[in-house]
This record gives sequence, structure tokens and C-alpha cells, in this order.
Amino acid sequence: MAEAEETGFSLMSLEDELTCSICLSTFDCPVTIPCGHNFCQECLLATWKDSYSCPQCRTLFATRPELKKNTVLSTVVETFRVRSGKSDGAAAATASAAASKPEKKKKKDAIRCDTCMEAVAAQTCLTCMASFCEEHLRPHRENPTFRLHQLTNPVEDLMERICSDHYKLMEHFCSQHQRPICTLCLQHAHRGCSFTSPEEQRSKKEADLREKLVFLDGKLSKNETVISQMRSMQNKLKESAIHRKSAVAAGYQQMRDMLTREEGEAMKAIDKEVETGEVKIRGLVTKFSENVNNISKAKEDIHCLLAQSQTLAFLQTSFNLPQAVSFDPYTPRISLDSKKVVQSEAFALTLKNYLTELLKHPVEARIPKLIADINTGTYAAGERAASAFGHAPASTGTNQESEQKFPQAMPRLPRSHSPGPQPKPAQKKKPQKTTKTPSMTTEKSPGNKKLGKSMENLLEFGVKDIPMGHPATADTKEKAETSDIPSEIGPFEKRTELLKYGTVLTFDQRTAHKRIQLSDNFTKASVSDEHASYPDCPERFAVCSQVLTSKGFSAGRHYWEVRLSSNNFIGVGLTYSSIDRKGPTSRLGRNDKSWCVEWFNVKLSAWHNSSETVLVNPNPKRVGVLLDCEEGRATFYNVADRAYPFHSFNFQCAEAVYPAFWIFSSGSFITLCKLQ
Repeated sequence: MAEAEETGFSLMSLEDELTCSICLSTFDCPVTIPCGHNFCQECLLATWKDSYSCPQCRTLFATRPELKKNTVLSTVVETFRVRSGKSDGAAAATASAAASKPEKKKKKDAIRCDTCMEAVAAQTCLTCMASFCEEHLRPHRENPTFRLHQLTNPVEDLMERICSDHYKLMEHFCSQHQRPICTLCLQHAHRGCSFTSPEEQRSKKEADLREKLVFLDGKLSKNETVISQMRSMQNKLKESAIHRKSAVAAGYQQMRDMLTREEGEAMKAIDKEVETGEVKIRGLVTKFSENVNNISKAKEDIHCLLAQSQTLAFLQTSFNLPQAVSFDPYTPRISLDSKKVVQSEAFALTLKNYLTELLKHPVEARIPKLIADINTGTYAAGERAASAFGHAPASTGTNQESEQKFPQAMPRLPRSHSPGPQPKPAQKKKPQKTTKTPSMTTEKSPGNKKLGKSMENLLEFGVKDIPMGHPATADTKEKAETSDIPSEIGPFEKRTELLKYGTVLTFDQRTAHKRIQLSDNFTKASVSDEHASYPDCPERFAVCSQVLTSKGFSAGRHYWEVRLSSNNFIGVGLTYSSIDRKGPTSRLGRNDKSWCVEWFNVKLSAWHNSSETVLVNPNPKRVGVLLDCEEGRATFYNVADRAYPFHSFNFQCAEAVYPAFWIFSSGSFITLCKLQ
């Protein structure tokens, strides 16, 4: 007896260890989490809403831990409850715990002995469908009659497990109807249905719910990742905006600084002219004032002689006019119309008018407009401003003297169709100092010969993400996609197979740009800086140095070959006859009416409708073109021992298609080959 009391006392001393730190009551279905702490299952699940962490040590878990009942601790808690139920002190503690947690107390009080209705039930008999305390459970343990009765831990919802039709324990679960059933239901209403035990069905449902949890965790993770990426993108946008603003501000500040310097130089030139004129005027005023004094003195001397009363003395007195009377006074021509002042004023007005016209266009159209004006040499606003000051803009082919009539502040830039060496002006004794701007340089600049080419390059690539005042880097240049040869084009062709479709071509002089010279019976086209004396006609290209052949095709297959003088600044292509001949969009591949492959800065590209595709450059010396009008395809070959295709265009033969050629550098040429 003393030993039992000592065991009860030792167990009662563990009350704090058997108490849930959340509800401050003894554990009810205790579970253990990975950090080692124990809690009531319902209390722990109530705290897990948005995140999963230990309520005691605050350890955070990425996913919800799998909870399992702590059977050892549960047995200790049950023993503690039995011991505490037999002592008055334990009853008082139970009453106190009931006051702090009424819901859980109510739930525990519900499982009472169905015989005495007072003591706590120790076990439930699933055969008798009743719960018994330790005292009233003795017949089931000692009497052999109850040996086959199934005992289990106290069941709280015992009445809910009884079939309402047969008043039997629902031991099975119908998978087809998704409801618990008893043995008699299985023999009658649910005969032939598949069934499992409630525990197995619970395991399946738990597994399904865990899979859904994993799926939801994946979706949640993806959404959080996308949100993080968008926030990062937002920060990058802000940083990019700061850099872009800095670049734009720096560019405009540089222009303001340059204009301020130019304004200062113009003001100094005017002040110097004013000072020079004032010095000249002051000198003449001093000289003329001295002449006035001398003449006035001579007048006084004459008056004195006239006042002489003695005739002999009057006759003997001599008088000579002063030397000042021999100098006729004049008003000098002094103005501010010197060449430097007039040109400074003309430049300011020209630049203002040109910027006014340029800024009227949308931002995306200003660069093409600027480049088109540079390429074509049309400065309408500048010409009007220059005419207002008595200057006429120099035309193409004028000598150096006529070039000087146009204000020096607006230098003549090289055209885009002539990236080669420009004609050098006559040597000057004192080279004129010029100011360089980011968008244009004077003819004294060493890079001026490539300006037309760079500006045309700027137009072609659309000035994509190149901040003003900063050099283009590998990150800011857009990477063009390299084209692969279509699968229907073989690795190579026998040239003899292509020659079956050979055709004889000649260049059409009516379409040739004036820089293109035709020779060898119109089979050779070369580029020169000198303009040919071709008559003006609607078919002639006026802006780009291009030429078409005299024959076009709208049906059948046709093959021709050309020999290239170099693999740089040369284009070979096709076009409809309705292509523009006069505007900046007349360039091959820069419209929807032409296709071409061109070598530009040692880069081979395919162009159509201003869309570029960078190709692998085979550096051919001889290029073959096979046109299939029926299939609407043009294939370009590198012709050597055999014909190796390197690109193909697909198009619709809506009208006749003409072979077209573009020659950029001075001295380059293309020859139409005789097919043998």
C-alpha cells in the first residue's frame, strides 16, 4: 500500500511535464513535432494557420510536419488521470483545469462509464456497444463469457458508429457509396459493393490529402518565385530608368554645353567686330576733328586779312590753304556683315529651324528622318535659313569655293551609298577648327569617311537600347538570330543540275543609280564616286546605289550566277518592279517588296521587310541564285566545285520578280557570269 501511494505521489509530481503548454491542461492525444516538444493535437493544429512553427521554441518548418501520436506519453497521461481521479487533490486540479479549458473538460466528461455514469470509462466494448470504468470492466476481464467481446480504448463518438438501420457497429466503409456500413448492410443494401475498413479508407484519404498538400506547396512555391522575379524585375526597371535618365541628361547636357560654347564664340566674334569698327571710327573722328580745327583756323586767318585796312600791307600778305582742305571727308562702311559673324548667325538660325522641323516628328521617327536627311543631303530648313542670309547650299559635284558658301556649322556629310573614301578638299593654309558633336563630324574628322556607313548602320539596327553618350556593349546590342538552312535544301547541289535552269541576264541602265557604271555589254556593274550622265527617269534609283536586270520572272525555274569583287558592302537579291526608287525605303530588304543577302562590315545577313537574320558567312567569290516561281522560293548558293546553299527565301510571286543588286563601296563591282 505504501508502495502504491509512493508511485501515485511520484506520478503526481510529473503533472507539469504532462501538461500542454498551449491549453495548460493534461495532454489530450499528445503528438511530438521534429523539434522534440509535445502538444495536444487539436491545440497544435489550431496554432498552425499561415505558417508551421513550434509554439514553444519557435522553430520554423518549411512544410507541415507529419504528426504521429506519442503512445508512451499517452499511456502515462491515462495512468495519471486514473490516479488523479482517486484522490481529492486530483479532483480539485481537474476542476481547475476544467475552469481554464471548459471545452476540453466537456469533451472528457462525455466519456463516462455507461453503468455508473460517474467514473471515467477505461475501455469501450464494441460488442456491448458501451463504455465501462475499471470496476465495471471486471466481468469482461474475469468472466469467460465476455472473452470474445472486442475491447478498445474509450470511444467518444460511439453512437455515431452505430448503423441507424440495423443498430450494428459500422465496421466497414463502402467505396462505391462513400459511407460507413455495418455487416448487415454489406449483406443486403450494399451487396456487391467494394468495401474497405475505415482505417484503410482513412489512410487512402490521408495519402490523397498529402498529395494535394504537396501539389499546393508546389503551386505556392511557383507563385512566390514569380512574385520574387517580378519584384526583382521592378527593381531592375527602376535601376534601368535611372541609368537611362542619366544617359539622356548627359547627352542633352553635352549638347547644351556645346551650344553654350558656340554661343560664346559667336558673341565674341560679334564683340570683336564691334570693337574693330569702333577703333576705326574713333581714328577717323580724331583725324576729321583735326581737319575741322585746321580749316576753322584758316577761316579766321582769312577774316583777319579781310579786316586789314592798309591796302599795301593787305597785298603783301600771303595766304595758303591748309593741307586739310585737300582731304575729302567720307563716311566709312562699317557693319557686322563679316563672313564669320554672318555664318555664325546663319548657323544658329539653320540649326534652330532644322531642330524645329525635326522635333515636330514623333520620337521614334526622328532618327530615321535625321539619317534620311544626312543620306540625301536635304536640309530644307537649313537651305531656307541660309538663303535668308544670301547663302546658297552647295550642290553635289561643286568645287571647294562653292562649298564654302554654305555655313561651316552645317558640314556636308557623306552619303550612305558611298562609304568609301570621299574626295579630299583643297589643302588650306590654316585648317579651320571645328566642334565635334555626338551626331555629326566635320570633313576634317578622321572617322568622317565612315560616318555615312555608321549612320546607315544606326538606321538598320534601329538604335536599339544604345544610351546616348555611352558606347555600345555586348549587352546592349541586340543579338540577331542565326538562320539555319531549311530541311528541304540539301547539303549541296551538283552545279550541272542547276545549269539546266540557267538564264542570260544583263543590267538595266534605266534602273542604275548614277554612281553605278555599266560595262562589258551591260554585264558588269561597278561603283564610283563620280556620277554618270544618265538621264532622269522614274525607274532609276535615286538614293541607294542599286541596279536591276532588264529581265524579270513570274513563272518557271531560273538560275544565274554573279562574281563578287569583295565580300563587304555588297548585296544580291530579288525585288518586285513596284519597289520605291526615290525614298530611303528603296534599299533592298528594307521593305516588303524585296529580299536580299548582303555583306556589311564583314557580316552576312538576310534582309526582308527591315527584318535581319544573321547568317554564317561562307565568304563566296561566286554566288548562284535559283528562283522557283512555282514554289515561291529563292535559294542562294556558294558556288565552288559544287553549289552549297547558305540561305533560302519563301515568298509569293504576286508579280514579276527581278534580280537586284546593291554595291556600296567605291571600286567594288558585280559581274553577271556566263553559264557554261
